[in-house]
Amino acid sequence: MVFSRPFLGNPRFDAKEGVMEKRYRVTLTEEERQELQKMVSTGRAAAKKLARARILLLADQAGGGLGMSDPEICEALGCGRATVERVRKQFVEDGLELTLQPAQSQRVYERRLDGKAEAHLVALTCGAPPAGHARWTLRLLADRMVALEHVETVSHETVRRTLKKTNSSRG
Repeated sequence: MVFSRPFLGNPRFDAKEGVMEKRYRVTLTEEERQELQKMVSTGRAAAKKLARARILLLADQAGGGLGMSDPEICEALGCGRATVERVRKQFVEDGLELTLQPAQSQRVYERRLDGKAEAHLVALTCGAPPAGHARWTLRLLADRMVALEHVETVSHETVRRTLKKTNSSRG
C-alpha cells in the first residue's frame, strides 16, 4: 500500500495482534471460567449456548484466559466475526447469564382472529361444507372467513392453529 503522506498509525491499533484494540474486553472470573469449562466439557447444553461459551473462553483476557483475537476465534470455532463481536458486547453489557440465554423476541404479533372471529370460524366449521366439497379444508375455511367479511385476511395456517386450540373435531 502506498501512502502520499507518512502514515502515523492508529492509536487503537494493537501491533501484537494485528487487529484493532477491542472495545469490549472479555474478562472472566475464576468461577465463571470454571462454569463455562464444565459446560463445554460435558456438552450437555444447547448448541448455541455451547458456542457462546466457547467464544467467551477463547476471548477471555483475564489471567488464565487465552485472549485470542476475533479472527483467531472465528477460525477456531468456524463461526462469523459478527457473532464473536456480538457475544463480546453482550457479555460486557449484560453479564454471563444473559449472554448464554437465548434472546427474547422483541416482535409483537397482532392477532388475526379475535374471540368473535374465532366463534364464527368454529360455527362455520361445524356447518355443512360448500357445494361440491365433501368436507371443509383449511383453505376453504380461510377463504370463506374473508368472503363473509369476518376478517380482512387470514391464512390457512392461522385457521389450523385456531381450530387446534379450540379442540374441535371436523368430522
